[in-house]
Amino acid sequence: MSDLNKTQRSLTFYGEGSKLFGITIINAILTVVTVGFYYPWAKVAKLHYLYSEFEFEGSRFEFHGKGKEVFKGFLKLIAFIVIFYGVLIGLPLITQNVAVIIISVLAVYTLMIFIIPLALHGSARYRLSRTSWRGIHFGYRGDRKELVTLFVKGFLLTLVTFGIYASWLSISLRKYIIGNIRFGNITFSYKGDGGEFLWLNFTNYFLSIITLGIYFPWYMKNLTNYYIENITLHQDGKKIKLKSSITGGGYFVLFLGNALIVLFTLGFGTAWATIRTLRYFASNVTVVGDLDTESIQQTEEDYKNATGDDLADFFEIDLI
Repeated sequence: MSDLNKTQRSLTFYGEGSKLFGITIINAILTVVTVGFYYPWAKVAKLHYLYSEFEFEGSRFEFHGKGKEVFKGFLKLIAFIVIFYGVLIGLPLITQNVAVIIISVLAVYTLMIFIIPLALHGSARYRLSRTSWRGIHFGYRGDRKELVTLFVKGFLLTLVTFGIYASWLSISLRKYIIGNIRFGNITFSYKGDGGEFLWLNFTNYFLSIITLGIYFPWYMKNLTNYYIENITLHQDGKKIKLKSSITGGGYFVLFLGNALIVLFTLGFGTAWATIRTLRYFASNVTVVGDLDTESIQQTEEDYKNATGDDLADFFEIDLI
């Protein structure tokens, strides 16, 4: 059956730049006044607003995270940063022993290889467990050790292949993380291929270079569509696909508009740029297939450890 003959449902995003700007300003003031310690509550306030502005089938999404949950992770993140920069900056000031410095720095960077998958795991588990729609929670059932092993092996193969294996590592991580996402009794899977992904990046990167960057929005369109359209939802033996109608021209207009807004407002228009981006994505992603929203059952438990979520922010790691 073609997609045209299948049931199609779309997301709607109702966010407003003025409201997000107000939240951002208040968050910034309180974060400065508290010397950064308000950051966890600022983060939660922003997520509460953005999640609640997404609507599907007449119902809004909700984010249930709390500032105190994120604050605990925030304190652990600060401890990690102190140790990290203490070794990189402080150690050379304490000792002149080159061997000790080199070994310590290598140890810190080796630790980071393990920290990144832990951040991915923790962020996915916390963020998804605190997200719901119609009272049904999302969840993540990945195993910490499995993800760390997958990442470390992939990272080492990326090193010995001078970066070539990075495409396979990226796809493997997406398959693992998305494959362990649950929404009630709905499961997810990701069908991507490292070879395809490598070729997509190589050809689009090359075209972006020879066109002096003009092709870049089309590169981002192809990349985004590859991410989205390889995701499948599974419900009672039925497959539900995600379809993207994002275009290169649409991306170009979005990028250009956002750049001009941020530039001519000296950064104050970032809230409006964010809203434009989220609205564009929401209006161009469609759920295709026989999704029975009435038979979704609650299966996931709350998970309140936000340490991984903060680490993911620190490393600027996307969830999926």
